[in-house]
Amino acid sequence: MVSLDTMRLKILTWLVAKYAQMREHQSLKVFGGLMNDPHLFHLNERSVPGAFAVGLFCAWIPVPFQMFIAAPVAILARVNVPLAVALVWITNPVTITPMYYFAYLVGVWFTGDTARHFEFEPSLHWLLHALKTIGEPFLLGCFIAAAVSALVGYVVMRALWHERLSRLLHLMAARHRQRRGR
Repeated sequence: MVSLDTMRLKILTWLVAKYAQMREHQSLKVFGGLMNDPHLFHLNERSVPGAFAVGLFCAWIPVPFQMFIAAPVAILARVNVPLAVALVWITNPVTITPMYYFAYLVGVWFTGDTARHFEFEPSLHWLLHALKTIGEPFLLGCFIAAAVSALVGYVVMRALWHERLSRLLHLMAARHRQRRGR
């Protein structure tokens, strides 16, 4: 039977190898020395909430391949890159239609425009055609949804991180008191 420490060591070794591979990837060479920032691949109280903000914001950008937007933004913002890139997959073939329809309705509400009937199609051709007819409320709704999602994601992750940290400190203090009481 493999011990928990052995499993942790194997996982850590695997992650370090993947980190090195990702850092040396040809497409990321344009960022040069920025790729040496430890926040880009570590999970800590700064990089996780920031990655949620970047990933959730980029998920609402109505273009294909949002990952290619999220990665450079995460690098420039010095937040966890894999997490930011993974979060854009909230926009996927199942969720894209209701998300963008919601964004359109939000935009209609803010602009005071009247809602029009349209058929959504996840393609660049549809987007370019839709920008001519429903573009203003749609893009405004996407921006508002992106900003609100990013803010809520950041605040919630900061709160969860602090709650976890305070619980950990409480446990450590209880262990310390227990050791002193022996």
